[in-house]
Amino acid sequence: MSTTTVPDLVLEPMVRVALAEDLGAFGDVTSRTVIPADAVCVAHLNAREPGVVSGMQIAALAFHLVDPDLKITCHLPDGSSCAQGDVLMEISGRATSILSAERVALNFAGRLSGIATMTRDFVKETQGSTTRITCTRKTTPGLRIAEKLAVIHGGGFNHRFSLSDAILIKDNHIAAAGGIAPVLKATKAAASHMMKVEIEVDRLDQLEEVLVQGGADVVLLDNMDTPTLRRAVEMVDGRLLTEASGNMRLERIAEVVSTRVDYISVGALTHSAQTIDLGLDF
Repeated sequence: MSTTTVPDLVLEPMVRVALAEDLGAFGDVTSRTVIPADAVCVAHLNAREPGVVSGMQIAALAFHLVDPDLKITCHLPDGSSCAQGDVLMEISGRATSILSAERVALNFAGRLSGIATMTRDFVKETQGSTTRITCTRKTTPGLRIAEKLAVIHGGGFNHRFSLSDAILIKDNHIAAAGGIAPVLKATKAAASHMMKVEIEVDRLDQLEEVLVQGGADVVLLDNMDTPTLRRAVEMVDGRLLTEASGNMRLERIAEVVSTRVDYISVGALTHSAQTIDLGLDF
């Protein structure tokens, strides 16, 4: 179980945006109209299907931003496995406050738990190997930190968070710069010694050129069939880290793992995960 967290200060801006969107100009008019202001209650955030929990830190933050006096007890923290019917969190305090934060808390927790659950399924296919499952930058705009955190909760690893984290030379960079040799020459001349360099290839002759030129730390083996991928890993022979990407469906992962590639990047973890069904019950 991964219990990785980030400071609330980092997550708070995205939660505030979501709350402002949901509360609108006049707040929760329904709850304010029908429920006495001093009414208190206890609510449970429940799992309605099994999965891996993520988003509890963010859900708690949503409740506390609406009402700092709410009392929150997390029964299953981020990174835990849950079964149908499990109580993930208990919230007690003003009923109007709980209801005002409910949808934002559930939206985040359901979405992020879905990502964590899908990641776990992919990670299971790597058991017994040293291959790691990693996500990509194919994230929901504004939610990247939260979604990448959910990947960690599912047992996966993070790729770069932004364009500024590392040099990743893709096919369009190579085309625009005039080839593999020019981009690697430019990188060796200008890149900081602290900056990792990864370069994408989709053919073995391109890989051979990368190995001859030098200057990369990681090679991205893109959209290769499994026999070609296996040969590519053999050619690299440990000189670079290897990452496989493209067409990485769950049913193919064990086959790709057999090539002994170091990383498998899966965009689907953050762009195609199914939301886990969670509910808030009084």
